[in-house]
Amino acid sequence: MSNQHVFDLVAFGAHPDDVELFAGGTVAKSVAQGMRVAIVDLTRGELGTRGTAETRSAEAAEAQAILGVEHRENLDLGDGFFEVNEKSLRAVIEVIRRLRPRNVIANALSDRHPDHGRGAELIHRAAFLSGLPKIDIGTEAWRPLAVYHGIQDHWLDPDFVVDIEGYAEVKAQAIAAYATQFHRPDTAPSGPVTPISTPEFLEHLRARDVAMGRLAGVKLGEGFQTKRPPALDGLDSIH
Repeated sequence: MSNQHVFDLVAFGAHPDDVELFAGGTVAKSVAQGMRVAIVDLTRGELGTRGTAETRSAEAAEAQAILGVEHRENLDLGDGFFEVNEKSLRAVIEVIRRLRPRNVIANALSDRHPDHGRGAELIHRAAFLSGLPKIDIGTEAWRPLAVYHGIQDHWLDPDFVVDIEGYAEVKAQAIAAYATQFHRPDTAPSGPVTPISTPEFLEHLRARDVAMGRLAGVKLGEGFQTKRPPALDGLDSIH
């Protein structure tokens, strides 16, 4: 198994807009730091109350451009109905082996939307299985160094926080690209009200970034959890 990665970071989300919501600042900062970043959406978000699979695809492309992400693709595993089974695991293994990420971020381990926790488990298992050479899908085995899980609707205590000061605006712009899903003061409301379509939801997101940042002693932050504690070179690498 080669030790040469292709992408520095691959961010998986159960739905288009998930990555922007739980890691938009982290992704934007990673791109600004010169990392190669990709986003992989597990489903097209076709069961969302507002918008369609087609509008979500266009919005995802716009958000990708705003964040400066090099590559984005959609596995179309079935919004609401995908399971952690051999079919979905093999689909994710194929992507991991092809993109060869150094690190992976994924949905929250548990959350209001059941696709989030299920997506987190799918990515965690696939990342491990991807490193097994005897799983033969015609590509070389590859295992990321780590899988980190974002924090979404439900508050979860983070294992670490990424300082995103200076990247809040690009994160907000990427979220606003999903005009069918979230409140935009410059756009007339369309469709039924949902838990994420109100101005209060965007206020919640900003407040969470402030709260996460405060935990870590910075102004704004995005929190992550991990099933394996990260190793540090030393205490001087913590700030």
